[in-house]
Amino acid sequence: MSGFELTSSYFPTGDQPQAIDQLMEGLKGGGRFQTLLGVTGSGKTFTIANVIAQLGLPTLVISHNKTLAAQLYGEFRAYFPHNAVGYFVSYYDYYQPEAYLPATDTYIEKDTSINEDIDRLRLKATADLIARDDVIIVASVSCIYGLGDPESFQGLMLLVEVGQTIPREIILRRLVDIQYSRNDMTLGRGTFRVRGDVVEVYPAYEEHGVRIEMFGDEVESIHEIDPLTGKKLHTRDRMAIYPASHFVVARQRVEDAVKSIQAEFDETHARLLKENKLLEAQRLSMRTRYDLEMLREMGYCPGIENYSRHLSGRRAGEPPATLLDYFPDRFLIVVDESHVTIPQIRGMYLGDRSRKENLVDFGFRLPSALDNRPLRFDEFESHVHQAVFVSATPAEYEIEKSHGVIIDQVIRPTGLIDPEIQVRPIEGQIDDLLEEIKQRTEKRERVLVTTLTKRMAEDLTDYLGEMGIRVRYLHADVDAIERVRLLRGLRLAEFDVLVGINLLREGLDLPEVSLVAVLDADKEGFLRSETSLIQTAGRAARNVNGKVIFYADRITKSMGAAIRETERRRERQVDYNTEHGITPRTVPKSLEEIRAATFVADAKDDKDVDEAAEIVGGLDHLDKEALIAQLTREMLRAADELEFEKAASLRDRIEEIKMRREP
Repeated sequence: MSGFELTSSYFPTGDQPQAIDQLMEGLKGGGRFQTLLGVTGSGKTFTIANVIAQLGLPTLVISHNKTLAAQLYGEFRAYFPHNAVGYFVSYYDYYQPEAYLPATDTYIEKDTSINEDIDRLRLKATADLIARDDVIIVASVSCIYGLGDPESFQGLMLLVEVGQTIPREIILRRLVDIQYSRNDMTLGRGTFRVRGDVVEVYPAYEEHGVRIEMFGDEVESIHEIDPLTGKKLHTRDRMAIYPASHFVVARQRVEDAVKSIQAEFDETHARLLKENKLLEAQRLSMRTRYDLEMLREMGYCPGIENYSRHLSGRRAGEPPATLLDYFPDRFLIVVDESHVTIPQIRGMYLGDRSRKENLVDFGFRLPSALDNRPLRFDEFESHVHQAVFVSATPAEYEIEKSHGVIIDQVIRPTGLIDPEIQVRPIEGQIDDLLEEIKQRTEKRERVLVTTLTKRMAEDLTDYLGEMGIRVRYLHADVDAIERVRLLRGLRLAEFDVLVGINLLREGLDLPEVSLVAVLDADKEGFLRSETSLIQTAGRAARNVNGKVIFYADRITKSMGAAIRETERRRERQVDYNTEHGITPRTVPKSLEEIRAATFVADAKDDKDVDEAAEIVGGLDHLDKEALIAQLTREMLRAADELEFEKAASLRDRIEEIKMRREP
């Protein structure tokens, strides 16, 4: 029986029941690969949630970027509130890898900024995988990068039970061994403190602390506590405390690694001297001797991941341990937007290796640094027990692996059909586009425009702005947080048109957009391939008035294929709606839902709440009520966290909105 409990007020509709049945038939029949062709807005996530609940296997959901992973994480947490849903993405807010550029003789030191919240969620995800079977982990492609060995992570776990006889000093020593630090003043994440016979620990992966009360050498009681107030929250009979880092190894393993690193250094150093590479030999000697001394004295050194092969006892060339190794032998992999995610996974290994080969060749690292790497694609495939590829445009790889059997899910519960695609001549395309934009803005609808070049996007943005259009430009230099803010601004009607190049395709939930314009659609290439055109057109599929315009002087092979596939879907959707008497409708999103879907934009500050209040006059009554409810929750949370100035500011905003509310 499945340990997953799906919670939803919805039931499968449209062709969701058929898709669920076909996927389950293939998976229960032992099929290794299944492909779900799910169009935008058809409820693919809900379909996959039903499959997970029925199949009952631990599941890894892989997304190709953090933003989409965060969206999926939120959706699965809502569907499975009683199960363990984890989030595992790169924990770097900023990451500059170590590199050497021979052409300019430039060495670049590694520079990073770690997001503590994401680090906690990563640790929580692996701890859940070890402790439970009902686990869903939503991850980016960082899941194929080297991680600490799961056997070491589990083997160094500290388990305490009520009635257990264990000296307090042993508990403290074990906590230090698994990289917890003692701080008797403040109980922070990854620390512990001691007060007489009471040991308080703040696990690196939890939101609550743990209080272990001793009577002599006996564990008398265990409580979960609020780390700020010390208030007891829950009483436990036993508690497992996992390491504060994935890269934790036993002391004996470190000592063995030091001997192994020394042997590799001696061999490599001698070879460099023999080849008369004196500068490289000197570089390697300085770096490695310092690292070895740090490992002997501290058990740690900067860049310790470059010695991961020695620390884990792997042979040269052997794949590293990754998140996939924390799963049991039988588990399900769901590859979201597989036409993008699979090529990303395929390309990770070579990109990483080309950078590290320079470091090794010029004496900055030992050859074993090459084994601190992501998985090769064949190694990734060897971990796959069963997989479901999910995409509106499956690529050849997915089709081939599924033996040509594609499961269709093109019916939307809302009755919405794929947007009509029109082809118009390039001559006069800007003036024609301007007229189309004006028609949309009069209806308070939004527009996406894709161009081929950055220069054209910039020029078009300037021109539309001069014509009185509220427009923004989304380009490759915009960071992830600002990108989400731009999308939020579009949805909140802060502007009406968003212009971009290749940033407006997969996974954007924009029901306010009724027009997508593709300039120079007949210029064959990656940006105008069949897949890209279908994905771009899908951004208008959540609005009942959705329309797509291809500006082109000829219909290319890619354009023709995209148009034919869209017409195939439209025909099925129209037939279904007619048969069931369904009238298509746009599903409007409240301001609260928009803010929830774009919560990443709140990472730096809360100015967007002010901006939302400024446009409150343009919201309908229900949206105003949603905004008041959202701000009220934030006010109460701020008060609970003793942030009284913020709570007072939110209270004033609520009062202001209430004054503007219609009677």
